[in-house]
Amino acid sequence: MAQTEVGRVEKYFRKVGVAALELSTAIAVGDKLRFSGATTNFEMKLESMQIDHEVVESAAAGADVGIAVPERVRRSDTVYRVSD
Repeated sequence: MAQTEVGRVEKYFRKVGVAALELSTAIAVGDKLRFSGATTNFEMKLESMQIDHEVVESAAAGADVGIAVPERVRRSDTVYRVSD
């Protein structure tokens, strides 16, 4: 199972369960992501994401996106794209 770093968590909005990410490479809906940090380690399929409250299907490197996450994440957690 290969993984490629795609960005880092900038902020976590606990009440709505959303992570704000700064991307270092492009991602798209359907990608399998893994969140990794000192106390964070889980995988999820990217179901949807937003840029400035607008739903998008993909985002390029350098974009700031918001995605719903099933677990708490922390600032500076690393986000990877996982491929089988």
